[in-house]
Amino acid sequence: MKLTILGGGGFRVPLVYGALLQDHAEGRVTHVVLHDLDAGRLSAVARVLAEQAAGVPDAPEVSATTDLDEALRGADFVFSAIRVGGLEGRANDERVALAEGVLGQETVGAGGIAYGLRTVPVAVDIARRVARLAPEAWVINFTNPAGLVTEAMSRHLGDRVIGICDSPVGLGRRIARVLGANPKEAWIDYVGLNHLGWVRGLHVAGRDELPRLLGDPDLLGSFEEGKLFGVDWLRSLGAIPNEYLHYYYFNREAVRAYQQAEKTRGAFLHDQQARFYAEMRNPDAPALKVWDDTRAEREATYMAENRETAGAGERDEDDLSGGYEKVALALMRAIARDERTTLILNVRNRRTLSVLDTDAVIEVPCHVDANGAHPVTVEPLPDHATGLVCAVKAVEREVLSAADSGSQATAVKAFALHPLVDSVNVARRLVEGYTEVHPGLAYLR
Repeated sequence: MKLTILGGGGFRVPLVYGALLQDHAEGRVTHVVLHDLDAGRLSAVARVLAEQAAGVPDAPEVSATTDLDEALRGADFVFSAIRVGGLEGRANDERVALAEGVLGQETVGAGGIAYGLRTVPVAVDIARRVARLAPEAWVINFTNPAGLVTEAMSRHLGDRVIGICDSPVGLGRRIARVLGANPKEAWIDYVGLNHLGWVRGLHVAGRDELPRLLGDPDLLGSFEEGKLFGVDWLRSLGAIPNEYLHYYYFNREAVRAYQQAEKTRGAFLHDQQARFYAEMRNPDAPALKVWDDTRAEREATYMAENRETAGAGERDEDDLSGGYEKVALALMRAIARDERTTLILNVRNRRTLSVLDTDAVIEVPCHVDANGAHPVTVEPLPDHATGLVCAVKAVEREVLSAADSGSQATAVKAFALHPLVDSVNVARRLVEGYTEVHPGLAYLR
């Protein structure tokens, strides 16, 4: 089975390959094709993968190419993890937004809109090529903003594109752990959009254990989200929000923390990864060790500004491993082998949330089998969550419209309608600022 990884020179690709190395069953991935526009980055990641595979007799073969069509032909699965504009683009997203006093995070607020505007045209081109060159392939999308990009691709690939994210997985795992439950045996009632969802229940043997957590202040304050949001706010919500909702509930504090930080997250990662790829140019460098040391630093500093604002302290050691690669592997297994499972995924709504249309991509538990991912019927969201979901989905639709039409006015509308952008004039200046620093937005007129 052939897996093509788009963004194959990306820093987190070894996580995916590491998960593949643990799969020895019949029908596993036997050939991995790395595609990237940067041959140097491809070479660096290929070295890390080669060291990972040492001593594994049935390790998937790895090849690399800068030719997208070549990479896609014959693929059974396509894993998309591209970053249009690179980490320099992410740093610029943050800088332009913070200069206007609004959030520049890569998936939330102004930064997420800017990232989406330059990513959607590229993702749509990829989707069209997949439909032409590998029509039977399944696309697993991890490219951010994941929900928005998945929806853009679904207009050309239908249900054969599925978005994944590690945030809901990590959240469910933390809640189960603090309740003394096995995450694999728990049903997580999670619903929303990507980076905009809530856990409303955690069911073990038919019993919802979340009320026990919400009713115990000490237990509730003992894990990441309790420290991040505060016990009182979680009890008021009656749910555990995705960590990215901290940007909404504590926006002023988050913006101030980012403005006062020595470096934004994007700038930090840009410099850190530049060092990694530079070191990889040394043929004697221990590739896997250098990568692993860099990854540990990256994970430990994740959402550091938010945790500092909340006084949450350092991340727990158990939370320093991603998880998206495990979701991707479980998804591929379920489809390729009909190994039925349940995963929280980004899929078309169908009739899951009545407040959204059938084609809107949402993030919910899905039953997965050889025919793909099927969203599970969920209870309606409370009004406060419904309002936020509908507002952000409306913004995503304006981003898709702007990307399709090239309309600068529609791009301004997308920024202006976002709950975290507080003025139409700010929205206009954001579009001006972003078009100045991003060549990929030259299509907006």
